[in-house]
Amino acid sequence: MRFVVTGAAGFIGFHVARALLARGEEVVGIDSLNDYYDPALKRARLAQLSDASRFTFEQVDIADADAMRSLFARARPQRVVHLAAQAGVRHSLNNPAVYIQSNIVGFLNILEGCRHGEVEHLVYASSSSVYGLNTHHPYGPSDSVGHPASLYGATKRSNELMAHCYSHLFNVPTTGLRFFTVYGPWGRPDMSPYVFTRKILSGETIDVFNMGKHSRDFTFIDDVVEGVIRTTDHVATPNADWSGDAPDPASSRAPWRIYNIGNGNPVGLLDFIAVIERACGVKAIMKMMPMQPGDIEASDADITAMNRDIGFRPSTSITEGIPKFVEWYKTYHSI
Repeated sequence: MRFVVTGAAGFIGFHVARALLARGEEVVGIDSLNDYYDPALKRARLAQLSDASRFTFEQVDIADADAMRSLFARARPQRVVHLAAQAGVRHSLNNPAVYIQSNIVGFLNILEGCRHGEVEHLVYASSSSVYGLNTHHPYGPSDSVGHPASLYGATKRSNELMAHCYSHLFNVPTTGLRFFTVYGPWGRPDMSPYVFTRKILSGETIDVFNMGKHSRDFTFIDDVVEGVIRTTDHVATPNADWSGDAPDPASSRAPWRIYNIGNGNPVGLLDFIAVIERACGVKAIMKMMPMQPGDIEASDADITAMNRDIGFRPSTSITEGIPKFVEWYKTYHSI
């Protein structure tokens, strides 16, 4: 089967592409290789894929409509895993335009490619950030997501609504996955596991926001990849019980589904830092800081529906996952 994986040089996209190749699929990977973080890490990920005979890579900006039309016409994918996006809550405070271009315009181009290319299933990355000001825990895919706390979260919610339109109007099967704080080897340098590990090992002070009162549903990359691939195999279908009188926000009479993809076991930020300290063998120097604009205090995934429908059962705790990340970090940076 032929897949297009967008963001193939990114953290999750790289791992998904590698897993699809390992099971014998053909993968066309696309990425813009932008400089949101060091492109050398993106190229290093791609180098891990380049030996696979069934992998081809194209450097394409998903916001370029002409380039995307051409790519879909050439690749003719049967399924699409869309993981390219401008990520990061804090970056969206200072650079909002890039989020509209990548996450809204780019996503429209993906939907158009799937519509006209008669793609069997589009699986795309949403985010736990869509829950915004909602303080009901654990977050369930049928909970309210009408009050985003960041433009990033708003663009991801927009993706879900745009996908529904295409599922409803053009019968494009789509499944959105709300990722919860994914970490692991080859992770993004702007995310807390990478930042904390780098600073702890170099003796720098780490900023601990919200005075350390945050909690996050940290999800190991291997679990996420299994969930993504299981989802691609489980093509979205209409919910036969769906009613417009009492509409379920996570399904539809169209072939459209929304799931949480998390660990289901939130961890306090200070406990998370303690695990990194043990893996590094170094105590952290911490500076307690107030809550950052656009941030949320806690994320906690209800993965019941994902377990029921997809068979998703994450199994990696932070005490297993963090040492694997730290080991990769030391190897990659020759420490």
